[in-house]
Amino acid sequence: MTVETAPESTRAAPPARPGRFRGPTLVGVLPFFLFSALFLILPVGYLVVGSFQDAVTHQPTIKNYIDLTEPNIVLAYTTSIEISLVTAIGGGLFGFLLAYAVILGGLPRFLRSLLMTFSGVASNFAGIPLALAFTFTLGLQGLVTKLLLDGLGIDLYGKEIKFSIYQKLGLELVYLYFQFPLMILIVAPAIDGLKREWREASENLGASSRQYWQHIALPVLLPTLLGTTILLFGNAFGAQATAYQLTAGLVPLVTNLITAQISGDVFHNINLGYALAMGMVVIMGVSITGYSILQRRSERWLR
Repeated sequence: MTVETAPESTRAAPPARPGRFRGPTLVGVLPFFLFSALFLILPVGYLVVGSFQDAVTHQPTIKNYIDLTEPNIVLAYTTSIEISLVTAIGGGLFGFLLAYAVILGGLPRFLRSLLMTFSGVASNFAGIPLALAFTFTLGLQGLVTKLLLDGLGIDLYGKEIKFSIYQKLGLELVYLYFQFPLMILIVAPAIDGLKREWREASENLGASSRQYWQHIALPVLLPTLLGTTILLFGNAFGAQATAYQLTAGLVPLVTNLITAQISGDVFHNINLGYALAMGMVVIMGVSITGYSILQRRSERWLR
């Protein structure tokens, strides 16, 4: 009995080895490294050095970090963290429910493309345009404010309701406008990743819809939900232009304090501003790290 061997030309080719690092490859990634160095690495290094220098003598000191314990600075950090937590949790919950309703809730399919298009636009609609839009809508002389007052007799800025778009509650409402669309954009692929076979298997085993979500769907989605909520926290914590334009710096926020210290006319201590910015860098770094870890865990199930 003879065994025929395949001709050399028909044999499977060995797997290609990864090519060596070549010059053209370096040229391709050079803009990325240049951008990172100019706008990430060098500014952070400048902040680190400046935060340990005295504003007058430029000698090394830790006074700038000691000053971070002053009551007004602690209040600014507390307010920023509170607003970020409220909008992250509220935007995360609202965004998840909207994404679930459109993807799995049996709503018309065209609503999904409509919602995703809106979310893509709204999640990037921030800064001065967003502040002006809410001022024209819910400001003291805004369109909705006047319609409620003239049509229903509801005075948002009256003594009973005491609402103000220029205070902390109003700022949280404005932040929610770009928080929940970002949640929709990130969580929608995760909801899509829930395999139909998982639900069918759970139903064949006699599980109810509540049990399916409790023991299968939510545990799979939980890392994504937590990671995205952390990302929303960092997104709100670092927002500056919207808050400054809307509140004129009257709400004690870290970003407003940094603006006052670096470019202000009265409270001008640029090195203290660097220390304040370093505190934000640390908080943002922890947020991004937590998001990356949780996102890696969620990808194991949703591949």
